[in-house]
Amino acid sequence: MEFKKIMESKSLATFFQPILELESGETLGYEVLNRPARSRLFPNTEEFYNFVGQTEQVFSFECFCRNLSLSRFIAKTKENTLKNNLLIFINIHPNVLLDSNYHSGETLQLLQELGIKPSQVVFELTEKSAVTDFTLFEKVLSNYRSQGFRIAIDDVGSGYNSLKTLVYLKPEFIKLDQSLIKNIDQNIEQQQLVALIIEYANQSSTKIIAEGIETVGELRFIYEKGVHYGQGYALGKPQEDIRPGVMRI
Repeated sequence: MEFKKIMESKSLATFFQPILELESGETLGYEVLNRPARSRLFPNTEEFYNFVGQTEQVFSFECFCRNLSLSRFIAKTKENTLKNNLLIFINIHPNVLLDSNYHSGETLQLLQELGIKPSQVVFELTEKSAVTDFTLFEKVLSNYRSQGFRIAIDDVGSGYNSLKTLVYLKPEFIKLDQSLIKNIDQNIEQQQLVALIIEYANQSSTKIIAEGIETVGELRFIYEKGVHYGQGYALGKPQEDIRPGVMRI
């Protein structure tokens, strides 16, 4: 199978997209994105990951991507004079954390070998992947938090499960889906919804990251509304080298 060959040869390209603190313009950390080469079977990244998600190889592939992301992050940061407390945002399927084969001790051992603190690692759980047993999942996340890991809910606003997910899982970060951010400076309905999420975040000591910021107008609007962090082409594109983002207002 093609993606087994990908794991054996490590033939995924790894990109790092900066996440900026909007008030200071400082780079908080990077989301790590692993992308396969285009092929006849997988013409784009989304189709590739959709396919993996439907196989029995989800667990092994997610572990492979996690290890690859962390190892390449450290390799790249050693090439730069970057501060050593940058956060590393890693996408992970919720079911992987519930898998009986998944042991956080393996991650801790890898982090120790690489010189990364657990508090630097943020697991991004996609909101598009529904959590069915919230009570169990909450217990699992509590275990990871006790070791120092942090949680982000990705794609908030893109599905039907957002509010329940936020209430039960109490993430450290809420990542607003780019569908809420695109043209937000011109759309009153989007502005009202984002304002409600900002109010909730402020009351629950949760930080918001706006994803998919592509224009100065979008950036200026979310900055003025008090969104804590931002990510998108207007701040920095995903690149194979680790480079700080740039505030453009």
